[in-house]
Amino acid sequence: MSEQRDAVPRGAATEKYALIGAGPMGLAMAKVLREQGIAFRGFELNSDVGGLWDIDAPQSTMYETAHLISSKSMTEFSDFPMRADVAEYPSHREMRSYFRDFARHYDLYRDYSFNSEVLSCEPVGEAGAGWQLRWRDGDGAEHSDVFAGVLIANGTLAEPNIPSFKGDFSGEMIHSAQYRDPRQFADKRVLIVGAGNSGCDIAVDAIHHGASCDISMRRGYYFVPKYVFGKPADTMGGLIQLPMWLKRRLDGMILKWFVGDPQKYGFPKPDYALYESHPVVNSLILFHAGHGDLNVRPDIDRLDGKTVHFSDGSSADYDMILTATGYLLHYPFIDKELLNWQGSAPHLYLNCMHPDRDDLFVLGMVEASGLGWQGRHEQAEMVARYLKGLQSGSAGAQRLKEEKSAGFERATGGMQYLKLARMAYYVDKATYRKAVTGWIKALGGRAA
Repeated sequence: MSEQRDAVPRGAATEKYALIGAGPMGLAMAKVLREQGIAFRGFELNSDVGGLWDIDAPQSTMYETAHLISSKSMTEFSDFPMRADVAEYPSHREMRSYFRDFARHYDLYRDYSFNSEVLSCEPVGEAGAGWQLRWRDGDGAEHSDVFAGVLIANGTLAEPNIPSFKGDFSGEMIHSAQYRDPRQFADKRVLIVGAGNSGCDIAVDAIHHGASCDISMRRGYYFVPKYVFGKPADTMGGLIQLPMWLKRRLDGMILKWFVGDPQKYGFPKPDYALYESHPVVNSLILFHAGHGDLNVRPDIDRLDGKTVHFSDGSSADYDMILTATGYLLHYPFIDKELLNWQGSAPHLYLNCMHPDRDDLFVLGMVEASGLGWQGRHEQAEMVARYLKGLQSGSAGAQRLKEEKSAGFERATGGMQYLKLARMAYYVDKATYRKAVTGWIKALGGRAA
């Protein structure tokens, strides 16, 4: 039985910060705020914690066969390890249980108002004067209160990136956000558009449950197996820090040993270097392509009834098109200008701190290969310690305030990531964690 309750009294003290979201990032933020003695009130649209990992949540984009693409030991919070009986690559249901256990362990339920949809966040007067927050509760009643600041942790994978195509399709077309169960593919000729991690996972479902499955790819990908030498692939590296040119060479060689040449199955060759985009972690997609269970198609040129015409002049008929084309950052309750939005994402110091405001933060808007939940916990700790340092007037907080207001670049470590919306908030793990843990130390936390 979940702990579904609105435990925070109405009219709570307005000096509290508003924390939006009770997914893994929101829970990490709630935990460290509590540790730093910073008052807050949490708001969560769902009736329980877990964010998108709760497949029953209103805005969850989870599907029944979904599992982590990183291993549990590389993903878990370091001070709250997953149980020994949890699989190396946990299912979404195991992850939901993990986050509920986390919330109970740190007594976070009592700080949240559940079934609460945040409608708007607007600053009150000059910076530092507070924020007016409006929300709707589960009974449909609207409320408003003023908070000292706003901490946004509503996730990055809720707003589907819907592609447009020339022509019209007379079959069924859905985005991966609408996909829940492999039985949706029963007896259908399926075309998957997009070959990221979700696209490849869902393609395997379609292979097993549909009449046929093709996958349309605009560009090539690097494929990483889930296991190397019998161990999760993401546990094999990182013990020795290597320069990127050497890491690419060594990892590229390992991929050739364990994966071979995906081009022989029809996959296009990547036109970018390894790690300039997120690799696909999947051990089955190449297996099925090698067995003839999957046809690789190029980009779509146009649609005509149930016929799809591709850019190479070929065509085929389908009953269903599933577009696995990713998600867009979406903060519908706040004006984009307030978030210093540039291009496809807000431009924030270390992906979370506004350059000019100390009462507005975006948590979890960060992606990096191998960052895990611990890397996000560190981000939350840095923010909480910064808020505490501002209250006490610490020298570390003053240095950080000056640093973030002086102009900055994203922590890419010199990596030239693809110019895609999903890569707009991508960082280099080593560069990012070094900066964040350095600030934690400067703010009085543990050594980096």
